[in-house]
Amino acid sequence: MNSQRLVDTFLKYIQIDSESFDEKAMAEAVMADLAEIGCEVYTDNCGEKFGSNAGNVYATLKGDENREPILFSAHMDTVVPGKNVRPVIKDGVIYSDGTTVLGGDDKSGIAAVVEALRTVKEENLNHPTIEVVFSVCEEVGLLGSANMDYSRITAKKAAVLDSSGDAGKIITSAPGQIKIDGYFVGKGAHAGIAPENGISAIQIAAEAVSNMKLLRIDKETTANIGTFSCEGATNIVAERVHFVAEARSLNREKLAAQTLHMTQCIDAACKKFGGRFEGKVFEMYQPYKKDDSDSFVQKIVAACENIGLKAEIASTGGGSDANNMNQNGISAVVLGTGMTDVHTVNESITIENLENTAKLVLELMK
Repeated sequence: MNSQRLVDTFLKYIQIDSESFDEKAMAEAVMADLAEIGCEVYTDNCGEKFGSNAGNVYATLKGDENREPILFSAHMDTVVPGKNVRPVIKDGVIYSDGTTVLGGDDKSGIAAVVEALRTVKEENLNHPTIEVVFSVCEEVGLLGSANMDYSRITAKKAAVLDSSGDAGKIITSAPGQIKIDGYFVGKGAHAGIAPENGISAIQIAAEAVSNMKLLRIDKETTANIGTFSCEGATNIVAERVHFVAEARSLNREKLAAQTLHMTQCIDAACKKFGGRFEGKVFEMYQPYKKDDSDSFVQKIVAACENIGLKAEIASTGGGSDANNMNQNGISAVVLGTGMTDVHTVNESITIENLENTAKLVLELMK
């Protein structure tokens, strides 16, 4: 493995603007690198469905047909502010200049996969067929992996490089998520002259929220309200309130129960005040959970030991492309890449973690 080339590749990628829905330049750069390695490279047009200017990037490096193929994945988009990233290296740590995110989430994963593929080719290593998919719009609801062309993928095991924590961290369980998005609707009226003719959407929404179990429900389940929005004059009974909430759980039954509870609170409040709710419940993704004894998990643990890394099996409270892959017949786990303080302008990653992530990917490719 060429450590300097790995760092240079990472620095190149993070300086390519690729906020969600604007991944075209990043997709073109990584496709060129994959083609230069000798991979079969192609892309889809999934971005047309949800407003991205790019699609998912797929690549295949043919290998020993008698061995089980393996898939590696990361996402190309970054959160805002992700334009004009200017990296700074100090004492073996890579930062942004403090005005943007760094983009290690998730370009650290992409750089590790690309460097590992380069090493496989240069050293002419024996390997199974290696498949790669770099997705778009992961940060805004896993849209790329939700619209992925799974018929293009033959591998049934996947390592998704997309977690904080040092290289060697293995995420074996992640929650599912639902989202409730809509409007509480009442009836407008003059608040000073005839308030009794109105139905306050704010009252309806407040009633619903006050009866909801929120935040930490139990060790596996959370719920939160992200939007509760209404602006208007004080002399008008508010007619509409925008409401967006989510629930997450590592347990499918608990997720369904929390969703039912929240929608029942909404229905009861509307009935009490004579209003209505215009909205929907969206299933964003389902949870997944692997046993520690799972063969692929144990393969990753062994790979960590082979290169001197400490394996750490953990769960997470966030979703990733692995959730959608598991729903589509691919047994996927998420691996740490060492990125820290993600989604903030304080984001950083150590060069050591970049190197260790690439080494682990390379070990899994052998």
